Amino acid sequence: MTIYVVNPNSSQHVTDGIDKAIDPMRAASSVPIEARTLTQGPPGIETQAHVDGVVAPLLEHCAAFENDASAFVVACYSDPGLAALREQSARPVIGIAEASILTAMTFGQRFGIISILSKSVPRHMRYVGAMGVMDRLAADLPLELGVLELTDETRTFERLKAVGEALRDTAMADVVILGCAGMTAFRTNLEQHLGLPVIEPCQAAVAMAIGQVALQTTR
Repeated sequence: MTIYVVNPNSSQHVTDGIDKAIDPMRAASSVPIEARTLTQGPPGIETQAHVDGVVAPLLEHCAAFENDASAFVVACYSDPGLAALREQSARPVIGIAEASILTAMTFGQRFGIISILSKSVPRHMRYVGAMGVMDRLAADLPLELGVLELTDETRTFERLKAVGEALRDTAMADVVILGCAGMTAFRTNLEQHLGLPVIEPCQAAVAMAIGQVALQTTR
């Protein structure tokens, strides 16, 4: 049995970053953890059309692993297909956006989200509103960098520092969420720079998956 962490975009470097970020957590898991790439997805999920377009192939991909799965993690900050996959699967299904927000609220009173693009923000607002936690959101601010542009680590980290500082100093966030699975490499350095807890969503979701698998063994 395995926890499958599925990257719904087709960029292998994003999956590799997710795999590296969650690797230290494998020691705490009673089952293997495998990061997978949805090859039918776009290179980056940056629009609502991208979100909607990956749902069917994501469901098909996960269905093939249902009998071997302990849990599924949907590793995109838009949580595409989360409700549909929960309906399809008998296993725990965790979205990284939902997991990161729930985790952030245990680290501070007001969380800030760093998005990739301005057009990502409305999707996040709808999600935060649907979760009923809008009063805990300090702000959601974009880097104005697409998923593929995040591979420029120097440029990305400079933008992360600037946006993180705005969330901390202007929006008064006391915990910051990295709002894209393509930002996994920057959590530790950004946390040190800001002096605030920084939540990496894939790690938050995998931690929940490990916990749910552990809870299942006690039933």
